Amino acid sequence: MAFTTKDVAELRQRTSAGIGDCKKALEETNGDMNSAVEYLRKKGIAKAEKRADRSTSEGIVAGEVFNNGTSAALVEVGCETDFVARNEDFGKIVDAILAHRLQSSAGSIEAFLAEPMTGSPNETVEEFVKAAAAKTGEAVNVKRTARFDAGATGQVGMYRHHNGKLATIVQITASSAAVAGHEATKELAKYIAEHVAAAAPLAVDRHGVPADKLEAEKRVAEGQARETGKPEAMIEKIATGKVEAFLKDVTLMPQAWVRDGSITIAQLVADHGKKAGGEITVERFARLQLGAE
Repeated sequence: MAFTTKDVAELRQRTSAGIGDCKKALEETNGDMNSAVEYLRKKGIAKAEKRADRSTSEGIVAGEVFNNGTSAALVEVGCETDFVARNEDFGKIVDAILAHRLQSSAGSIEAFLAEPMTGSPNETVEEFVKAAAAKTGEAVNVKRTARFDAGATGQVGMYRHHNGKLATIVQITASSAAVAGHEATKELAKYIAEHVAAAAPLAVDRHGVPADKLEAEKRVAEGQARETGKPEAMIEKIATGKVEAFLKDVTLMPQAWVRDGSITIAQLVADHGKKAGGEITVERFARLQLGAE
C-alpha cells in the first residue's frame, strides 16, 4: 500500500515522532496508519494515544439537562470558521438542533438526521441543517449527539466548558428513588461529568474497553519489552502489568479525582452513596469534544 506526504503528516500529528521515523513506520506497515502507530510505539518512539482530542474544525457543542435531572442531551454541530461559530445566527441553529434532540429518542446519528424537524415538520433535521449551511455560507453538519434517560432511580450530570467546544453527560443509578433525588447524588453526577471532561477516560471500567484495544496494548508492551532485551520468560508478566497500568490510567473508576488526587472516582462514588443513604453506580458517560473522534 502506497502512502503520501499527507499520511506522514497525520502520523506525525498522532505520535509526535520525527519525519524519518514516520516514513520508516509507514514503509514497514505498507502504509497502514494504525499499524504504523503501533510500530512506533513498539519502538518506543511514540507515546500511547489515550484519547482523540485534537480539534479539526470549528463549531459548538451544546447540551441540556431536563426531566428534573433524570435526562440530558448533547449535540456537536460543526462549521468551517470560528467567525461563524461565534455568530448569533449559528447559535440559534445549534439551539434548534438541541431542542429537537430533547424530543428525540433516535439511537443513531443517521436516524436523528432523518427525523422530521421539531417546529418544521415539512423538513427533516438533515434538510434543516442543509438550509442552515446555505444561510451561513459555510458547510454545517451535525457530527454527533448523545442522550441519556436515567429514570426514577437515576440522575444525570452535565459539564460544558465555557468555550462551547467540550461537554459531557454522565448517567448514574441509585438503589432507590430517594437516594437518586438526594443532593449528594446530584452533586456526584456533576462532579463526575466535570472529571470526565478533564480526564477523558475511555470507559467506566475495564469491561467497557474493547478487547482489540487491550490486545493492541499488550502487543505494544511485548514489543517494547523485547526491544529493551528482556528475557522471553518475563515478557508475558511485564506486558500484563503494563496493560493493568493502562486500564488504571484510562478507565473512570480507578482514576484519581481531578479535584482531589488523594481519592479515586470509585471512592468518591462510595462516599457520596453513604451521604445519600444508599448505593450509587456509574452507568455510562458521553464526552463530545469539537473535532474529536
